[in-house]
Amino acid sequence: MVDESSDKVVFRDIVIVGGGCYGTFYAGQLQRARLRGRVSYRSLLIVDRDAGCQVARQLEEDDTRQLVVQEWGDFFDSYLASVSLPERGAPGDAIVPSPLMPHLMYEWLVRRSRHRWPGRAIETRPVTAGPGTPYDASAPDGTRYISFADWICPTHCIEPSICPAIRAPRSWEMADTMEDLVRRLGDSNPTAGPVLFVCQHRVFGVGMFDVSAVLAGDDTVASAGSTGSAVDVLIGTVSSCHGAVNLLHLG
Repeated sequence: MVDESSDKVVFRDIVIVGGGCYGTFYAGQLQRARLRGRVSYRSLLIVDRDAGCQVARQLEEDDTRQLVVQEWGDFFDSYLASVSLPERGAPGDAIVPSPLMPHLMYEWLVRRSRHRWPGRAIETRPVTAGPGTPYDASAPDGTRYISFADWICPTHCIEPSICPAIRAPRSWEMADTMEDLVRRLGDSNPTAGPVLFVCQHRVFGVGMFDVSAVLAGDDTVASAGSTGSAVDVLIGTVSSCHGAVNLLHLG
């Protein structure tokens, strides 16, 4: 949320995925923003399986920062099961993804679905229709990585309305493209969604999405599968320009 009286962005807790070079940069930026009165948060949780990661080695101690030494999947299983939604108007929690992480929120939704429907076929299916983006490649695990950029983007680009790479207005929005993709996929198979975790740049160049969006996405998957009929759910972690997309099949 934003404190309109000061333009300060206010959170409860912020989770940073990874304690390497990206996580160290994001943690440093958030701490600088806090010292300058541009952001407020209760705690900064940095999750990495290595207790000696770059964050631990390079950043000075801070009483608002905690390094959580745990595998990402294990962390989100426990964290998302225990986190509570704030009261209306109160600060919420957010997740700062890493550009190099696997599609963690999709993987969490797969585990949630298998727990919710233990006797049901839950699997990743190929995204059969392309979104029409210049970059479009599928990984061995079935994740489709897509981007409107066919150039090398500036490091830590905040995706402004004027694209710094082409020096022209940015005429695309990945969330709109995903809405269109669901409609086209639905022409051949029942398809729900899209469930999107939209990474937006909130303060000092740090992009994040809300934990409330993750929990709402789980509700959408639960609703899509509630009839017991076979259905696919398009799930993506996206920014304005880039995305990781999977198709979750509920058999």
